[in-house]
Amino acid sequence: MKIHEYQAKEIFRRFGIPTPEGRLASSADEARAAAVALGGEVVVKAQVHAGGRGKGGGIRKAADGDQAFAVAGEILGRKLVTPQTGEAGRTVRRLLVEQATSIESEYYVGLVLDREASRVAVIASPEGGVEIEQVASEHPEKIFTERVDPLMGLMPYQARRLAYALGFSGKPARAASKIFLGLYRAFVETDASLAEINPLVLAASSQVLALDAKMNFDDSALYRHPEVAERRDEEEEAAWEREAREHRISYVSLEGDIGCLVNGAGLAMATMDIIKHEGGEPANFLDVGGGADAAQVTAAFKLILGDEKVKAILVNIFGGIMRCDTIANGILAAATEVGIGVPLVVRLEGTNVKEGKALLETSDLSLVTASDMADAARKVVAAAKGKG
Repeated sequence: MKIHEYQAKEIFRRFGIPTPEGRLASSADEARAAAVALGGEVVVKAQVHAGGRGKGGGIRKAADGDQAFAVAGEILGRKLVTPQTGEAGRTVRRLLVEQATSIESEYYVGLVLDREASRVAVIASPEGGVEIEQVASEHPEKIFTERVDPLMGLMPYQARRLAYALGFSGKPARAASKIFLGLYRAFVETDASLAEINPLVLAASSQVLALDAKMNFDDSALYRHPEVAERRDEEEEAAWEREAREHRISYVSLEGDIGCLVNGAGLAMATMDIIKHEGGEPANFLDVGGGADAAQVTAAFKLILGDEKVKAILVNIFGGIMRCDTIANGILAAATEVGIGVPLVVRLEGTNVKEGKALLETSDLSLVTASDMADAARKVVAAAKGKG
């Protein structure tokens, strides 16, 4: 789950991470009032779930309340297009109006899970305000990493080492170290999957501040954090994201034209790989899980068929906990309820496979059966290309 910058900053402040003073606004009048209350120059920042807002014109300065009113009127309600939103963009519904900061230097710091090391990694760079992927590609020598022992947590000496590596010294170094320690606590104690400050800045006043804030969370852990879950903004989510969450389906939209309905993440990944091996492109990752029922299977078909790019569908099921006859009933229910107007290739193996195949064979549904994964991939790729 993603949250907005202003929400991430609320969490940051709980963990002792200083941020500029700011006010939330959802209208031009509220933006003017916020600017007047803050006094002096302010920064008006679009609140959408995407990076690169500045490049898209979503972060602008205002000298006073009247200018904040004008800027807010130009940003609110518009489609903000950034490198992360794609051409569709995101509608701006809220603004964060913050006191402007006189900046001397910008830095990057972020926490992610290093899956190879099975540890949280604290990544820092003196190249703040730039996408960290770009820095890693062009200037890998400017990336500094501390991997954290899960039993000990981020140690003060590690935080100091990062601060010195970034070029901090004296009081700012101590302030930066404190921020790194607070960011680690925020990451761990909220079950975050990402915590990022870009940029972290050294202000002219020698203060070290989180000028931006980004946090993503592990959906599976949200039941432990109702105060985080209540920050979900469904208006920022695509309809398919809401539908998938409601039916407990793991679904990710991709750019291809072959829809995939699979049980198990590993099998889903393998299915996408073999489709690509046969010259096709998957339209999605979709894992209905090991215990899905016919209603979830029907919902999965709706998700797939809601993608206009899909030209064929591959159902690839290995029945363990998930029974093949359950999948077959779900296919038939989906065909009745929503219609399956594209070629359908089905490969079933495992528990109740005979019953599942019998249900499909005796139905009026037009489909192609496959003997194994390679056969299924070849047939669905051919179907998507109009050769099936």
